[in-house]
Amino acid sequence: MDYPLFLVPHIGGGWLIGMVAILHVIISHFAVGGGLLVVVTEQIAARRNDSLWLDFARKQSVFLVLVSAVLGAITGVGIWFTIGLVHPAATAALIHTFVWGWAIEWVFFFIEIAAALLYVGTWNKVSRNLHLTIGWIYFAAAYISLVIINGIVSFMLTPGQWLQTRSFWDGIFNPTYWPSLLLRTGITLMMAGVFAWVVAAWIRDANGRRGLVRYLSGWTLAGVILTSLGFLWWQGNIPADAKALVFPGGALLRSTFLLGAGTLILLAALVVALGYLLPRGFGIVAAIVAVILAGTVFGSFERVREGSRKPFVIHGYMYSNGVRVDEVERLNKEGFLTKAKWAGLGVPAGPLAKGEQVFRGQCQMCHSTNGYLAITKYIEGQDAEGLAAFFEALRGGRPGMPPIVGTEEEIKALAEYLASLLSTTPKGAVVPISTMPKTSFSPRLLKKVQMQGGTPQMGLFQQPVRPAQGAGLGGAK
Repeated sequence: MDYPLFLVPHIGGGWLIGMVAILHVIISHFAVGGGLLVVVTEQIAARRNDSLWLDFARKQSVFLVLVSAVLGAITGVGIWFTIGLVHPAATAALIHTFVWGWAIEWVFFFIEIAAALLYVGTWNKVSRNLHLTIGWIYFAAAYISLVIINGIVSFMLTPGQWLQTRSFWDGIFNPTYWPSLLLRTGITLMMAGVFAWVVAAWIRDANGRRGLVRYLSGWTLAGVILTSLGFLWWQGNIPADAKALVFPGGALLRSTFLLGAGTLILLAALVVALGYLLPRGFGIVAAIVAVILAGTVFGSFERVREGSRKPFVIHGYMYSNGVRVDEVERLNKEGFLTKAKWAGLGVPAGPLAKGEQVFRGQCQMCHSTNGYLAITKYIEGQDAEGLAAFFEALRGGRPGMPPIVGTEEEIKALAEYLASLLSTTPKGAVVPISTMPKTSFSPRLLKKVQMQGGTPQMGLFQQPVRPAQGAGLGGAK
């Protein structure tokens, strides 16, 4: 089914989803781990009759509910809004596959919110046992929500046997379900510890605060350990093409992976230093730094997890531009625009309109013309004939990019449209391939081509491109 296009030219739709989603998952994981931390702390404090710890637990619960119920709820709605606009095809696929999973998760989410509000509102108003019971109900509902959502999120990278069976359970319990659950459980503890530092920083009793900070540091370190173990397990279960985007030197996501790993080490060092070795150095600045480091760790993992799916949005099933793997052959025969009927909305009529429609429907999910990941920077110095040949060679795709699909006519129209963006010819004017000057491939584009035996070839797909008469590359064999 075709959907209207919602294009975000300056930052890209993926980054729009990412900005909203990363903020939401940080808050939501804090809501899970923070709920456990508060109820455990209250239980310990009640057993010890420690008024300072009880007061901390009460303040922490208020902070937890304000953050999770306000920012968490707003960003949660924001995720549905952004993914529905930016990638409706993938959103529809997830809903159709996991509709009962979503329904169950929403039930536990409502229980979670109701229990959280009751927990905060009944401090010192009900018996301790009843108050603790409400707290445990809150944590259980929050964690069950995480258990369900983890299956849906991990499915997108490793659908596993679902690709053959289309089974709900094969989709949920996919190859990275358990590693991701361990990792995310660690993240919840880590977030609980660092956010609790923020509240603990305002405690004036230095002696009482010291023991509390040491206790909270244990939560963070436990989270760091589980997160590390979960990631090691996770990376061993992801597809080979995903690993190739993360771990080798020069890989697309290697710097993000190293940022997350390095930040995790820094966070552990900070927590050990201020929680155990130099407690006098603890304060609000240290607490905020710890929150930033933990957020960076989690954000880096989310970026790696999302980015390693490329060129898919659901690995092995749907490409990032909404084209399903099983419909590529049909679209190559019948035409890409038979699927992307909305791509022409708002495109001025003219000889290059078809090429612009192909670009909007197939490329602009990731690339803009002159803004975010500007396509003109990658094709600088090319003519339409060379671009058409290059696009034909890309029918098999390249690392991180879906294959170009469509008829030969559509590919030529796309090449003419992109070539017109580089020329001084007014947009919309007729620029036939046969009359455009032949120029050599730019150094940027040549980096995507490997010389093998003296013949320019697409290194990954072994599809040779023979030089045309003159300096340009004329066509694909």
